[in-house]
Amino acid sequence: MVKIVNKPVTLAKFLQQPEVKPACEYIAGQIIQKPMPKGKHSTLQGELVSTINGTLKLQNIAWAFPELRCTFGDRSIVPDIAIFVWDRIPSDDDGEISNTFAIAPDWAIEILSPDQSHTRVTKNILHCLKHGTQMGWLLYPHEKTVLVYRPKQEIEVFDDPEALIPVPIFAQEIQITVRELFACLHKKVQ
Repeated sequence: MVKIVNKPVTLAKFLQQPEVKPACEYIAGQIIQKPMPKGKHSTLQGELVSTINGTLKLQNIAWAFPELRCTFGDRSIVPDIAIFVWDRIPSDDDGEISNTFAIAPDWAIEILSPDQSHTRVTKNILHCLKHGTQMGWLLYPHEKTVLVYRPKQEIEVFDDPEALIPVPIFAQEIQITVRELFACLHKKVQ
């Protein structure tokens, strides 16, 4: 994790800056750059976006966006995957998806990279829950573990390969076990 600015800056000034890669987040007056995704992270992110959109987007239920800036509650964060229920997806006057998402996602998924702060990612998920997010997942690729966060509930740990990972109510059509989630990390010989 790289801090970009040491002295406090306003959210408005942060949002005026050009985007960089990897993305920067605005948290408590500080600009913090996310680490560059590596192989396991990118693989899980791509597979989950595809799985979620392959089920929910096709039915106009919800849409999963990778690395989407969400600005709300005096923070501007970039969850690894931000999922929005269809009717809450911001759109322009012409009906196209807006470039600005000034709301919390309905479901936030973070994938912990080896050099990423567990505390910062957890705080982002908790911030989302405080502002209306129905569920947050924190994936630990190296441990094959998923932490599930829900508003005002204890964190649940899923590391049994056969355990079905809970999803928000709107996503009930997605049924995935811990084993199935992390199976994409194995190269399959064809």
